[in-house]
Amino acid sequence: MSVELLNFFETFLNGLMAGVMYSLVALGFVLIFKASGIFNFAQGVMALFAALTLVGFMTGQVPFSHLINAIFGTELHNWGAGLPAFLAILLTMVVMVALAFLIEKLVLKHLVNQEPIILFMATIGLAYFLEGLGDLMWGSDVKTLDVGLPSGGSFWWEDVTRTWAAQGAEYYGMYIDLLDVSAALIAVVLVIALSLFSQYTATGRALRAVADDHQAALSVGISLRRIWVIVWSIAGFVALVAGIMWGSKSGVQFSLSLIALKALPVLILGGFTSIPGAIVGGLIIGVGEKLAEAYIGPMVGGAIENWFAYVLALAFLLFRPQGLFGDRIIERI
Repeated sequence: MSVELLNFFETFLNGLMAGVMYSLVALGFVLIFKASGIFNFAQGVMALFAALTLVGFMTGQVPFSHLINAIFGTELHNWGAGLPAFLAILLTMVVMVALAFLIEKLVLKHLVNQEPIILFMATIGLAYFLEGLGDLMWGSDVKTLDVGLPSGGSFWWEDVTRTWAAQGAEYYGMYIDLLDVSAALIAVVLVIALSLFSQYTATGRALRAVADDHQAALSVGISLRRIWVIVWSIAGFVALVAGIMWGSKSGVQFSLSLIALKALPVLILGGFTSIPGAIVGGLIIGVGEKLAEAYIGPMVGGAIENWFAYVLALAFLLFRPQGLFGDRIIERI
């Protein structure tokens, strides 16, 4: 096999892995949209907040220590050596569920039957609030996150693929990040579980009913408040998974919240109402970015990876605005 073809396959595989990382974030957006019909602008910040909280538990950091020290003149920083990764993840999940209860009680219950734009604006306010709260609780410094997932290149894969090159060719094997492979496997499990939950459980069907019509769902005995707590809790869990993956890959920093902007073209391609669509859209974006950067980037001066996804999303908005798997909405007058 020629080196050029092997390089193409390597770029393609790494694009798939990057696409899975985008899809993990997009899943949270889809869940909220299916249950409330709004784009949850706060999903990226929820991933950041979950990752910050997880690092805080793992390092034994005292929440609000910077604020406490500034007010009382103390030198309080850590309450201990920290918690094991598994226990810290469980406690962070408890925090995200508690956050879902608070969001429903303090925000959502007051916005029943309001216009979608009002709910959308509420999520923008929630995003800024959570970002500020995360800063106050855990500080703004860049944090490392290690929950024990494998990382770095796979030497086994490099050794296997090195033998695929033609005889005498200078080829050193394909590079693939083990953390990206872990993310791909986790994403597959999440998609299967969420798809089964949405299609075959009473709660999943209630989520779709609430998204279609709040008033009609209430009239048949569906508790809108309970459904919103459930869906925001699940979205919080997905945000935690995404935060772990992105935080392990690039560190837990406040730029992590900007992954919400990367998820937007993924949703446009896959459809705002489709869980499998979030995965497919992410894979298309990931592969398209890597291939475009490798083969078109040199012709236009590079950096095409930064804007390729948005141009592709614009094309979809022109020709298929509902996305590949989204529901086509037909309104009759």
